[in-house]
Parts: sequence; structure tokens; C-alpha cells
Amino acid sequence: HNKKMACIVSRFKVLYLSFLFVVVASLPSATALPKVFNVRHYGAINDGKTDNAKVFTNVWKRACLRRSGHSIIYIPRGTFYLGGVQFVGPCINKMEFVINGILLAPANPKEIKQKIWINFRYIENLSISGKGTLDGQGKKSWPLNDCYKNPNCFQFAMSMGFSFVNNSNIKGITSLNSKMGHFNLFSVHYFNITGVTIRAPGNSPNTDGIKMSLSSNIRISNTRIGTGDDCIAILAGTSNIDISKVNCGPGHGISVGSLGSNKYEKDVHGLTVKDSVFNGTSDGIRIKTWESSASKILVSNFIYKNIQMIDVEKPINIDQKYCPYPPCKKKGNSNVQIQDLELNNIFGTSTTKAAVSLQCSKSTPCKNINLIDISLKHNGPRKNGPATAVCMNVNGSARGKMVPRHCPGFNRLD
Repeated sequence: HNKKMACIVSRFKVLYLSFLFVVVASLPSATALPKVFNVRHYGAINDGKTDNAKVFTNVWKRACLRRSGHSIIYIPRGTFYLGGVQFVGPCINKMEFVINGILLAPANPKEIKQKIWINFRYIENLSISGKGTLDGQGKKSWPLNDCYKNPNCFQFAMSMGFSFVNNSNIKGITSLNSKMGHFNLFSVHYFNITGVTIRAPGNSPNTDGIKMSLSSNIRISNTRIGTGDDCIAILAGTSNIDISKVNCGPGHGISVGSLGSNKYEKDVHGLTVKDSVFNGTSDGIRIKTWESSASKILVSNFIYKNIQMIDVEKPINIDQKYCPYPPCKKKGNSNVQIQDLELNNIFGTSTTKAAVSLQCSKSTPCKNINLIDISLKHNGPRKNGPATAVCMNVNGSARGKMVPRHCPGFNRLD
């Protein structure tokens, strides 16, 4: 009897220990908690003079290779001078940058020695947030920019770039006075930008706010952008872009293109821009393609809705004779097909008489351009008269209020 009881107790202990092991194994490990890597604790100096590029790179490697729990790289208050850096994955777990200080670029553009000052590549689940600033120190570089007349000009670095980065986001930070563009997205998918501030003077050359190509499922919201170039530039191979509550100005508006310069370009489709304001910009809604395009691509399924124009030079501008620095060689018509666009509740003021300019290609006319409730008044010299629409090689429909009058030949739907 005693032996039988001992056997039962022994089996019970085995079952209990096995159960306890399973329960413990299923509980979150203490080592899985996020680890904070304060760059100051690893030798970074916030005096605005000492180059911290090596320290930042070493901290990144440590954090990226950490096996348990996600890593937080923390940049505290202070000014951290930073030469060109590359943060390269893949990383084992989620990576997070919290920037509360100022990251200061070299004033001399040739000291960066790479195309993007702070560059992230091959990363999944990256988060960048904080109240800090990326200071590109572009003021000393802009007078040296002669790219408008010199095809072999020196290319200044963009401030922050993402290549092959997916399921990631930026929130809250400020980008100031980039040497070229502020944020560049290349082959990026499922990426959110929210609450970001981008600032550069209206006369600063090529300082695009957010530039993207070969990317998809990008969300930009609650963001203020003032630059010397496009507030947002959407290039070839980009799809499913959602832009909302963006305040753009100064700058060249939200632009698709330029397109057609490269025969290997891919289509652009699925763009929504809504609940946004353009204030004092050269353009508002803008699509630009080269007159003699090397590629035959499709631009389609765009919706622009609830957009205010405040003294915008060209509020609605489709330009298939794009020529940034005239005179340009004219060889033929654009082969880029633009179709299926809806412009709904676009209102405000234009500083030029042609508030709506739809200048499409003769060989590939714009198709199914739908105008709904357009109200754009000319806010220029009275002698020039009221706002007008300039239309070439375009067909579509018009519904609701239409100031200026819609293009001749458009179908009136009400």
C-alpha cells in the first residue's frame, strides 16, 4: 500500500512540475522588457561640436542585435553633432528611436560623404518619435546649388532616408533646413508619418518635404510642411497613398512626378488627398510629366477632397508639357496616361487667372477627370478678370458649383 501511494505521489509530482514548467514558460520573461539605450551612456557628447556618428552606429549595432525584447535608442536634450550615419538591419526585434535633442548636420555639405545624412535600410518595425529636431544646416549649402543649370552638379545629402523599411512610422519630430530634401522613402511599404513639422524657406532649392518612390501604403497626416520645393513628391511606382490634414506652404504643393523621364518607370495609382490646406504655394494639386516621355505608364485612381487654396498660383495643375528650366527640347507628346481623377470641394483663391489648368497630352489625352463643387476665385489684379479654366486634350464630367466654368466638352451631371 505504501509503495502504491509513493508511486501515485511521484506521478503527481511529475505532472505538477510539467504543468508548472508550461505555465512559467508561457509567462513573459523579465528579459523581454524593452531596453533603453541612452546614447549619452555610451559616450555621445551633446556639445554641438563632437562628431557622434561612431557612437550612434555602435549603439545601433548593440540595440539591433539584442535578442530579447525591443530596443529603444534615446537621444536626450542637447545638441548632438552627427556626421553621415547608416543604420542597417535586419534587426532581431522592434527598433525605436526617441529623439528629444537636436541632431546637427555638418555645415559643409562635402563632410557628409553620402547621399542621405541619416539613413535607415532593411528594417522591419522601426519607430521614430519625440520632440527633437533634425537640423540639416542647409543655409550654407543652398547658395552652392547650381543643379538648375549644371547636370553634373554636386548632390547634397537629404536629411533622413528609408530604403526597404516596412511596417514603420515617424511621429512628432521636426526637420529643419535640409540641404536637399527632408525625408526620402524608397521601396518602403506600410509606413505612417504623423504630427511631423518640416521647415525650410520658400527660396531654398530642392528642399522637398517628403519624397517617395517605388513605395506603397503610405499614410501622412496632421503634418505641417513649408519648403522651397514640393511639400510632398510622389514619384513612379508608388501606390495606395493616403494624405490628410496637411498644411502646405510655402512650397510647390503636393506633386505627382515628374514622370516619364525613365523608360523603366512603373505606374502610379491610388492617391487620396483630403482635408488639407495650401497657403501661398506655387501649386496646389499638381501632376507633371515630361513632354517627350520615355515610358508609357498609367496614373490613375486619384481623389482630392475638401481642400482649401489660399493665394495659390496654380491651384489645380495637370502639366504634361513639364519643363522646369526653359528652354526645353520638344520632341513629342507625353506617353503618360492620366485617368480616373476626382476633384471634390476644392475652394479658395488663386493669384493667377488660370485657376484650373488641365494641359494634357495630345497622344494620350486625360480621361475621366471628374470635377465636383469647385470654387476658386482670382485674387490677382482686377484688370485680368475672373478665374478661368485652361483645358487641352481632356475629357470628363462636372457637377455642383463650378467656378471657374468647367472645361468645354465636359459632361454636366446635374
